[in-house]
Amino acid sequence: MMDLQHTHNQQVHSQWHKQNYPFHRAIWTECAELLDHYGWKWWKLQEPDLVQVKLEIVDIWHFGLSMLIVAEQNIEELARAMLEREQDCSVVGPSFVPSVEALAQQALDRRFDTIAFMDMMNALPFPLQDLYGIYKGKNVLNRFRQSNGYKDGSYQKFWNGKEDNVHLAELVQELDPYDVEFLSKLYNQLDNRYREFKVKAKRPEA
Repeated sequence: MMDLQHTHNQQVHSQWHKQNYPFHRAIWTECAELLDHYGWKWWKLQEPDLVQVKLEIVDIWHFGLSMLIVAEQNIEELARAMLEREQDCSVVGPSFVPSVEALAQQALDRRFDTIAFMDMMNALPFPLQDLYGIYKGKNVLNRFRQSNGYKDGSYQKFWNGKEDNVHLAELVQELDPYDVEFLSKLYNQLDNRYREFKVKAKRPEA
């Protein structure tokens, strides 16, 4: 995942790790968006949109990984600690909403706390194995966006009335994220859908 993240970040800037990008700010912003999808408003009925919640968690992981790469963290030690946190049944962490707030608080302090991240994952729950599969899918979407004008503003995020994240979730369900050709297959299917949408958008209405 580190290699995928580094490759994606290089599409934004070849020397991305030296640009002092505020990844911490992106994390606490994503935490707020995540809670909107999960539902926290006591004044109206809300049902958690777990597909979008998981996509937001993957976005947080993108920015967290970027912070870990810049900080040159020991990846093997981090992976071991995260796996142990997931498997340790004796740990009773916070419930989901407080766990998201705890992660956001760390981000406000300009830190990415992998233990706080795992507490949030466990509270949902969202296994690391599933995170890996969806992360790969979201990484493909981010690469696709950059290749289709995301940075200059020409990319269109809504296709036929649905956000590209929703199209991604649909396609990931149809593919095996552990297939060695998963990345290329997903990219091609995203490209096909986007091209079909743009062709339809250019057609004059009858």
